[in-house]
Amino acid sequence: MHIAILTFDRFNELDSIIAYTLLSRIALLGDPHWRVSIAAPTAQVTSMNGLTLNAHIDLEEACRADAVWVGSSLDIMDVCQSAPLMATLRALNPRRQLLAAQCSGTYLLAKLGLLEDHTACTDNTSKPWVVAAGIKVLNQPFRAVGNVATAGGCLASSYLAAWLIARLKGQTEAREVLHNFAPVGEKDEYVKRAFVHIGANLETVAQA
Repeated sequence: MHIAILTFDRFNELDSIIAYTLLSRIALLGDPHWRVSIAAPTAQVTSMNGLTLNAHIDLEEACRADAVWVGSSLDIMDVCQSAPLMATLRALNPRRQLLAAQCSGTYLLAKLGLLEDHTACTDNTSKPWVVAAGIKVLNQPFRAVGNVATAGGCLASSYLAAWLIARLKGQTEAREVLHNFAPVGEKDEYVKRAFVHIGANLETVAQA
């Protein structure tokens, strides 16, 4: 099972790195077939605060993954205006893979025409762009329809991660990962709250 995290220059660390950490926990729990990769259009990408990451894979390989997470970036408008990048990303297909988008990543899915019901979640900064793309933005942290999920607000990344784990691996594993990382003294409440948000879209678990 391969999950690719799309990461562009001036990315938001809380999106890509929290996602990478939470999702990678499944491999640490003993699944040797579980793989999480940072995917980028270049060999290295630098965050909005100057943190540089080495990419594991390119965008072409990312588009073949079982699940793709689109992280937020201050450069997302430039990405969406790049004909070569968008041509590559048009290989994304919710009929054969799970798609998750965080904050301005929702705008990228909108521009790719992958938000079929024209409703999604995003952060307040990205909201005007997403609305301009013809999408109704909900005042909530998470929404999933079928194989596409969107989230708004950096810390909503834990909801996206839990949704992906639950769909790809199982609800028990998703709860275990959230419980492991949740604040001490609030663990049960944290997991319960997350599943209030993500639970409605977990009827069908994707098979490895």
